[in-house]
Amino acid sequence: MAETADETTATLDSLAADLAAGRTTSVGLVEACLARIHDATGEGRRTFVSLNERARAAAAGWDRLRASGDLPSPFAGIPIAIKDLFDIAGDVTRAGSRVLGDAPAGADAPTVRRLRQAGFVLLGRTSMTEFAYSGLGLNPHDGTPLGTWRRDEGRVPGGSSSGSAVAVADGMAHAALGTDTGGSCRIPAAFNGLVGYKPTQRRVPLDGAYPLSPSLDSIGPIARSASCCAILDAVLAGEPPASPVRRPVRGLRIAVPTTLVLDGLDDDVASAFARTLALLGEAGAVLDRIEVPAFDDVAGINAKGGLTAAESYWLHRDRIATAADRYEPRVANRILRGQAITAADYLDMLAARTRFVQAVWSRLAPYDLVAMPTVAVAPPRIADLADDAAYGATNLLVLRNCSLVN
Repeated sequence: MAETADETTATLDSLAADLAAGRTTSVGLVEACLARIHDATGEGRRTFVSLNERARAAAAGWDRLRASGDLPSPFAGIPIAIKDLFDIAGDVTRAGSRVLGDAPAGADAPTVRRLRQAGFVLLGRTSMTEFAYSGLGLNPHDGTPLGTWRRDEGRVPGGSSSGSAVAVADGMAHAALGTDTGGSCRIPAAFNGLVGYKPTQRRVPLDGAYPLSPSLDSIGPIARSASCCAILDAVLAGEPPASPVRRPVRGLRIAVPTTLVLDGLDDDVASAFARTLALLGEAGAVLDRIEVPAFDDVAGINAKGGLTAAESYWLHRDRIATAADRYEPRVANRILRGQAITAADYLDMLAARTRFVQAVWSRLAPYDLVAMPTVAVAPPRIADLADDAAYGATNLLVLRNCSLVN
């Protein structure tokens, strides 16, 4: 009998193959994930804020249906984690906070419902930055799961979908649902050796996910491969899930922006990026290092806090006026930047964003894809972020590249 894939490296395709061949069961996958979550030496208690008590029963149900050949997708029975930003019927959506109350959701978010319909087993809700407002992943309310990179040094997991990434990296789930406004899927994925995907916003419905910035929010997956993310993206978009067809690298035209995105790279990041470009070149890709002047405009567009500050303040203004002391102070400070943004400022930002998109698109349109570091720096130590100034500067640097384009 062939061996099953390792629990921390298995892809959705390999798991589906193992399930189909009888090398594993859904119950076995769920039990293994739960064992990792409950491991006292691991990060489970900081990664999951609640667990689905019906996960085992759901897994057993899929095993019975698999035996009869009646499955909604090849991926039915695979355990998945859900960021604590999504409505799950009967659960309280806290969005990593302590101010949203205790009323349970009356229905699943459309994305959660689609995952269930495809047969994925919901394991539980994962920790996150309060209200998804940081790229570092710290949460003083629920605790911060340590990232996998140099974990013994206490490094950040990346945010805001911090628990989602750690869950997948540590084998506590085999994929996770996240959100991404300025990097919240992509940053924690990069910090934990995974793949995070932010789709075009209109592709996946935002209903049932607590918003941060409605102009910029998107919903996407975190998983172990690009193929896994493509499968999940199809499910989330309401399409039939299927493994993508590989495309040859030879002949692909790849733009490598030199404006801003390569500034101040850590040695670890710079060397990894150089190795990646070398591999692409050896495989026959055509690499074109280009300037993208519009990238230099972003700091000015966001000088007053950007659309995220304006729209998050609009969302939180009534609650924060009476319960600011229950917010994580660093998150509250970022939200309150929007208080000073006028209607004219907001309209100026929208117009500037339109010009920015047009300028960047016209520069990149001739290429098949863009290659750039997800983040400029390796995951920082949590201990180095105790000072608010250090935290603020590091957070902006971590968000910088992802906030330019997706």
